[in-house]
Amino acid sequence: MKYADTVLDLVGSTPLVKLNSVASGVRATVLAKLEYMNPSGSIKDRIAVSLVADAERSGKLAPGGTIVEPTSGNTGVGLAMVAAIRGYDAVFVTPDKVGKGKRDVLSAYGAEVVVTKTNVAPDSPESYYGVSDRITAEREGAFKPDQFSNQAGPEAHYRTTGPEIWNDTDGRVTHVVMGPGTGGTITGTGRYLHEASEGRVKVVAADPAGSIYADHSADLHSYYVEGVGEDMIPDTYDPSVPDGFVTVDDAAAFEMTRRLAVEEGLLVGGSSGMAVVAALETARELDEDAVVVVVLPDSGRGYIDKIFNDEWMAEHGFTTAARRGGDVVAAPGAEVEDSEPAGSGQPGAGHGQQGASVADVVTGLGITPGDYPCVGPDTRLAEAVAALSGDVLLVADAGAATEFNVFGAFERSALTSLLLDSEAVAGRSSGPSLGPDRVDGDTAVGTLSDALVDLPKVGIGQTAEVLRARLLTAPAALVYDAGRPVALIDRTALARWAASRKDHS
Repeated sequence: MKYADTVLDLVGSTPLVKLNSVASGVRATVLAKLEYMNPSGSIKDRIAVSLVADAERSGKLAPGGTIVEPTSGNTGVGLAMVAAIRGYDAVFVTPDKVGKGKRDVLSAYGAEVVVTKTNVAPDSPESYYGVSDRITAEREGAFKPDQFSNQAGPEAHYRTTGPEIWNDTDGRVTHVVMGPGTGGTITGTGRYLHEASEGRVKVVAADPAGSIYADHSADLHSYYVEGVGEDMIPDTYDPSVPDGFVTVDDAAAFEMTRRLAVEEGLLVGGSSGMAVVAALETARELDEDAVVVVVLPDSGRGYIDKIFNDEWMAEHGFTTAARRGGDVVAAPGAEVEDSEPAGSGQPGAGHGQQGASVADVVTGLGITPGDYPCVGPDTRLAEAVAALSGDVLLVADAGAATEFNVFGAFERSALTSLLLDSEAVAGRSSGPSLGPDRVDGDTAVGTLSDALVDLPKVGIGQTAEVLRARLLTAPAALVYDAGRPVALIDRTALARWAASRKDHS
């Protein structure tokens, strides 16, 4: 009989598959290494096994012990799987911005999940790093793997991923493309392949636009691709290993991710799409003797409600890839949850509809992309009122909005009332900090959380009708282009645009 003793024996030995459709016109052979075929669905199974085994050998982890790690991603899932097999308790600490679905995956393996506040400094004892340190110190026999500094991570790839690529290509691999996250995959795999080939293999790092790896002097900013890139250099990353870098933006990464599903049958995550974009850019410069291996880190099943969701893609302004999914059609008598007739014009629809687009509205109003009223949470109330130029005023960290740092918006009437009403009481239920008991012109607007409203999103490529529908229930909407807020349109502005169109019709 042929079987594995435990699921941990199935980690690694992932296959290579040739990319055909997306690599059309490329002379080099491009092979994808399918890391989502590891037991828990990602390449992080490799380091999870290595981190725990190393801790057992060193005596840092003993029977009855507890694994504690600040993570909500694939490393956490891999560690939860290993803990379940090896008989350890597991505690994972996640910030409250992490979705319930990701927490539920960890819980499904029997792990405990501790949720912390997002809006605290990284070095605060209340951050998810700080809380994980406290739990590790308080629990007897607790061990914190710390994937950002533990050298057992790169070692796992030196022992397994690198040799697999070398052996499966019969030593013919010429280039390997990976996206560095914690840096362990590219460090360990690349180091092995450099040694095995005596420097012939070139290691290419695919880095998200906004990350620090490709250009330390570049302007760092947030991005949507998950599991890759960093805003600091981890101890597990060896900067001498990569021979070159390719920077890939979110839009290109997501478009390729969707193409891989419908053209190659590979349902993978956004970091895989990013890596393939970089691999094809590399391969286009090579001849037919070159063999390019690109590592695909995880499955796309965890991204169905984002990258593979037409609605999410459209409202975030990812227009080039916003319609690659197949249709879900209800048979007679059946009901499909969350379905809408094509071209219905309902909020969030907008694919294939005729008429003006949100881009037309932005252009017609003469809005300069990125020029919208926005203040930081520390702005004084009197200064915020002075900054009002429309129906609403956005509040975002550092006074510059991204998808990830918007606290909300003040309506004009609410903001002016707060200043005029000296008896107003600051909200205490949420926001970046607790407010004073009384409000005056010197009060920081970030403490007035009860007066903030959430604004809907609308994509630059959606129809003006979608924008109108959004504004039926909200004072304004944030317009997104390729994942970035580029405009703030309120009801008054939309009415002004509509009136000007009517005058010219």
